[in-house]
Amino acid sequence: MKLTLNPNQKLWFTSDTHFNHANICSATTQWKDPQTIRNFESLNKMNDALVNNINELVMPDDILIHNGDWSFGGFESIENFRKRLICQNIHLVLGNHDHHIANNKQDCQSLFLSVNKYVELNVSHYVHNSLVKNDFVLSHYPIASWNNLAKGVIHLHGHVHLPQNKRMGPGKMMDIGVDGNNLYPISLNEVLSLMNNQPIKSMMSNDHHEKVEKYV
Repeated sequence: MKLTLNPNQKLWFTSDTHFNHANICSATTQWKDPQTIRNFESLNKMNDALVNNINELVMPDDILIHNGDWSFGGFESIENFRKRLICQNIHLVLGNHDHHIANNKQDCQSLFLSVNKYVELNVSHYVHNSLVKNDFVLSHYPIASWNNLAKGVIHLHGHVHLPQNKRMGPGKMMDIGVDGNNLYPISLNEVLSLMNNQPIKSMMSNDHHEKVEKYV
């Protein structure tokens, strides 16, 4: 997938919003592990926070890429969450809880600009009036080794709900889920800044893909 941002347009990433998920909210949960629970007085307040945090940063003409686990509480929550967001350009990478969207129930995939299980993303954007290109591999699940890792391609994932101090992988990979970003989306510029000093490294030991292969 190729995206070219206008000079005043921003790209944002997020994942694992779990809109309307009762068990992830402290007021309605039946879970026992406090590390997996968001502290809210009600499910509605959690939902409001998710919506408001996105709308605070992501403007109508911006682009938001959501790396999966969009919503819970049945099919109706999918459209409800989408209608409350002011961003007009949302791409979805399917997560393990997005079965209604994967099955395209009542054409709900039309709520998004695209719906995919995996995306190799090329982004062209302006930096100081110059057009710059960056490449990403996007999936809901963390990948141990990914295409063009050795060339500095960044892997963004969700699924594991890592806290902020653990969201960075050993190489150029990162959990972009809301739980590691104070329930906010994260911008392209911030991702690039965080990845700048990350080494080119796989999660696998002795992975030959860490070095660029020379073909004869």
